[in-house]
Parts: sequence; structure tokens; C-alpha cells
Amino acid sequence: MHMVNKTAYQRVQGARRKDKISTAELIHGLTTDFFELHGDRLEADDHALIGGVGLLNNRPITVVGIQKGADTDENIDRHFGSSTPQGYRKALRLMKQAEKFHRPILALVNTPGAWPDVESEYHGQGSAVAQCIIQGMQLKVPYISIIVGEGGSGGALALACGDQVLMFEDSIYSVLSPEGYASIMWKDSSKVQQAAEELGLTPESLLKDGIINQIIHEYKPGDDLSDLRDFLDKQFTELENLPMSELIEQRQRRFRNY
Repeated sequence: MHMVNKTAYQRVQGARRKDKISTAELIHGLTTDFFELHGDRLEADDHALIGGVGLLNNRPITVVGIQKGADTDENIDRHFGSSTPQGYRKALRLMKQAEKFHRPILALVNTPGAWPDVESEYHGQGSAVAQCIIQGMQLKVPYISIIVGEGGSGGALALACGDQVLMFEDSIYSVLSPEGYASIMWKDSSKVQQAAEELGLTPESLLKDGIINQIIHEYKPGDDLSDLRDFLDKQFTELENLPMSELIEQRQRRFRNY
């Protein structure tokens, strides 16, 4: 596919755009009859993580995705797109449910990282992220992950263990933000452009390194998503046709090769 040539930092800016298509808009554009499910069955319902069941071209699938807010109040409610342990445990619950009912899983990622407050650490943030990764590697159903905007650190990796990992053109996927990298490496957060280049966080770099499988062109809010819907339907069919042992081995091998 043809891509506009942009610098790494321009990709960072594009990934963080306020008018970027949201996870909720993607869910409702890709699925019909979406039914949202709530709660982790232990503590609470994290509004940063949307999860539920819908039909993708009449195929029942489970969707989990991280949603940023459209305004200040919603951002506060959704922790600026950073999930708490309750959110990751909700995702884990829905992954297990999907496996039980033989539903493929679509994960939509747009997060700067897991919510970093003391309460989240107290409630087991690291464990919740790790459990999502472990479960994702062992799922006996097809699993596709899409980095929609920001893919930050373990908070993104928790939902990016798919058989196919895709990225939108204006998205990033990195162990650390450019601002964090610049502050650690040079004690100078103004060197974000240099940091973005060194991190190799662009879709182009990650595709070249084999970290992701494909780059998807950008969609705007309100766009017709039928071509993306058909593409995902075809990918799920191909993955479903693989023997289960091969599906899991192939998924785990991809991540071991990192």
C-alpha cells in the first residue's frame, strides 16, 4: 500500500490526534448488534476498556478495546485511555468467555500505557497485564490485534498478542513514550523528535522488523469500514482453518522471535 512519508515524530503526533477515529467508533463501524459487557467480576467496571460481543459480517466475535475520552470529563472517567487492573481483568474474563464459546477475538489498542497510579499498583496492575499476555498466548481461538493510535508499553502489549498484529498508518507501538525516553537518556524531554527516531516506533519500522504483520490505511470518524470488515473476516477465516496446535505454536513463535 502507498503511505505518505512522515517522520517518526509526525507519526507520534498523528497517533495522538484528537480527531482520530476512536475504538468505540471502530467497534460500531465493524460490528452489528454489539452488546457491551461490564465488570471484572472481582471489583469494578473500568470505563477505559470496552468489551463485548458483536457480529462481524454475521460472524460472532468478542471485541476488547481501550477507549480515550472525547472531552475532559470523559477522559477523567476513562483515565485518558489508560486501563486499570479492573479493565485488564475484564478483558481477561472476556477472552476466556470467547474461548469457551469458540468466538474469535478482536483487540483494538489505543493507550499511552496502563494507568500508573498507586491504587492500580495496589490492586495488581502488573499481574493483570501479565495474565492478559499469558492468556493471549494460549487462546484456542483466532486473535487479531490492531494498534489504532498509541500503543504504549505493557498496557498495549496486554492486548497485542494476536495471531495477526496490525497498525494504522498514524499509530505508534513502543516500550516507552518519546518523552520518557528523552528524559531517561538525555535528561532533556525536549529531544522528543530524536527519541522517536531512535525508538523505532513507527508502523514502517515495526513491519520491517517483523513485529507487526500489516499496516492499515487511516479511517476517519464516519467512514465506511466495509473493506476493513471484509479484510478481518477473511483473516479470521484463514486463522480458523489452521489446526489448533499450529495456530498457538505460530502465535507463540512470533513473539519468541522478538
